[in-house]
Amino acid sequence: MRYSGLHRLATALIAVSIGVALPAITAWADHVKDLQTAAIEAGRADWGHWGVDPENYTEWGTHSNRLIPVYTFGITLEGVGGKRSAYRRQRHIERLYGRLPEMTLNPAAGYFDQTDVYHLQRRALAAGKKYIVLIVFDGMDWQTTWAAAIHRAGKVGYVDGRGSGLHFQDYRGALTAYGFFVTSPYSDGSEEDVNAQVVTSPGEKLGGYDWRRAGAAPWLPGNDPLYLQGKSSEREHAYTDSASSATSMNAGIKTYNAAINVAPDGRQVVPFARRLQRRGVSIGVVTSVPISHATPAAAYANNVSRNDYQDLTRDLVGLRSIAHREQPLPGVDVLLGGGWGERADEDENQGFNFIPGNKWIADPDLRAIDLAEGGNYRVVTRAPGENGSQALARAAREAAAHGTRLFGLFGADGGNLPFATADGKYDPAPGRGKDAKLYSAGDIEENPTLADMTRAAISVLETNKKGFWLMIEAGDVDWANHDNNLDNSIGAVISGDDAFRAVTDWAEAHDCWDETVVILTADHGHYLMLNRPEALLPAAE
Repeated sequence: MRYSGLHRLATALIAVSIGVALPAITAWADHVKDLQTAAIEAGRADWGHWGVDPENYTEWGTHSNRLIPVYTFGITLEGVGGKRSAYRRQRHIERLYGRLPEMTLNPAAGYFDQTDVYHLQRRALAAGKKYIVLIVFDGMDWQTTWAAAIHRAGKVGYVDGRGSGLHFQDYRGALTAYGFFVTSPYSDGSEEDVNAQVVTSPGEKLGGYDWRRAGAAPWLPGNDPLYLQGKSSEREHAYTDSASSATSMNAGIKTYNAAINVAPDGRQVVPFARRLQRRGVSIGVVTSVPISHATPAAAYANNVSRNDYQDLTRDLVGLRSIAHREQPLPGVDVLLGGGWGERADEDENQGFNFIPGNKWIADPDLRAIDLAEGGNYRVVTRAPGENGSQALARAAREAAAHGTRLFGLFGADGGNLPFATADGKYDPAPGRGKDAKLYSAGDIEENPTLADMTRAAISVLETNKKGFWLMIEAGDVDWANHDNNLDNSIGAVISGDDAFRAVTDWAEAHDCWDETVVILTADHGHYLMLNRPEALLPAAE
């Protein structure tokens, strides 16, 4: 027997009121939180670990070279995978990397390249699609997806392939396809001059993909586990960051880690959203992490460095920036995300024009874009005692009714929206840093969810009869995986899945799947290893 949340609460209140001790009931426990907490305390877990060392639960806290899943809706993967894979042809590989990386040619490759996400969007446009939605689960590889699907489905339902259990795996309300791609960058170890906006070195550690070492499918480990960490016994190897990977998906090029729509030689490139904007299409960017973090920034901006946050935001909201000094970009129509309350007195990574105050959007810039100050954005921010979901929905209604843009700044400590955990609460287990995040009642009440932001963005963007392009980032998946935190990771995937459900609900309500394309994917992987996936399931009562 499994107990509902209301049943548990009612039973607990009755027991407390009459002074009766509660019996130990397995289903009452937060099972994933317990697994994570025990693993951190012991330093190991028999059911899994992060990295290659099964005796060290937190051995690896950064990205990996794993192949990344992609799910499409309203469009197939015809033309990018299988026999059309770039990795089957030397000239195509050389076009991507500027050379032929060692062992990267694979005449039998079933995978394709991350840049093909850009080409899929172009295909959607050529097919006359009016609404294009790119959903990026930052850091969600196949294994991360698997863990979340097991938890949500309550069973280990698959061991390879597309899988089931999450809404984006199971949804069949539109034409759908599944595949996976290489995320390798052009290079790592770059040097840039933010003030001059020049690349002095794109980095000497180069990218490529050796399927023998890394695996020919996301669920296959390959024969060199260290290769996935960029630490092959034969040669160190570059693995991507979020900036390079987002540039690949939005602008169709390989580049160095840290680049925001800038080629290895420093040349600016135009992302797909700005090409659509020239056609009169509305542009929206939504994220659960700070508004000008790498993935949302690369949807629209240009900069030699992902760390020049205030300038990246200036590009996003149509103000003069270090990269566009003479003529600012038009700016996006909707920008919703985190960063509220994050202050910095100095930040050498942001160059000479950094303004002390909010790290992500300079205080004068926030005033400049506000309708109340003569700007063109209806601005809504987290406010003490105000329900964040309701405040955002109200601002979105006003923006839609009056034909204005919408800007929303929310977040808790660290700039992110609060981490929803595997059980849907906001009580994370400890991660690599040993300390668990703590959220106040205000943190939860005063912030919307990613699904709330998605609905708000669409309600404004859909007023444009020419259509819209929307990028939605479930960015906290990456932060959770960096922390080797299974509880946060599963919760973050589910939060992103709920945002995808908001999109499918909208498409169904408007009966517009024939005009809509949704591409759901991730920018790179991490290194979760599940040795006993069944351990994620709570014991039956």
